[in-house]
Amino acid sequence: MLNRMVEHLRSALDGVFHALADPTRRAMVHQLASGGRTISELAEPYTMSLAAASKHVKVLEGAGLVRREIEGRVHRCSLERQPLVQALSWLRIYTTFWDERLDALDDLLNAENDDDRH
Repeated sequence: MLNRMVEHLRSALDGVFHALADPTRRAMVHQLASGGRTISELAEPYTMSLAAASKHVKVLEGAGLVRREIEGRVHRCSLERQPLVQALSWLRIYTTFWDERLDALDDLLNAENDDDRH
């Protein structure tokens, strides 16, 4: 059971990082962080068609980052929080790793500086 959960999380993270690898999709996520947008509003800052913007949104949807609601011809998108929380949790593991390494390096350099002074 735990193995399945780990595999599911890995697959979900793969989708999130794949979706966020594209700068346009990252910018769309940034736009959505301040509130829902239509596909037209998401496409506006770029020189892209609505079809191209919709393809980007589909990738974000596939990763679980965006939810799309259709009202007639208008597609309204909103940001889904949970996949970003999971990605951040995964990244924090490495933040802790590097913080510990950099603290150890800082201690070593400070010890060498103290030796040079004496």
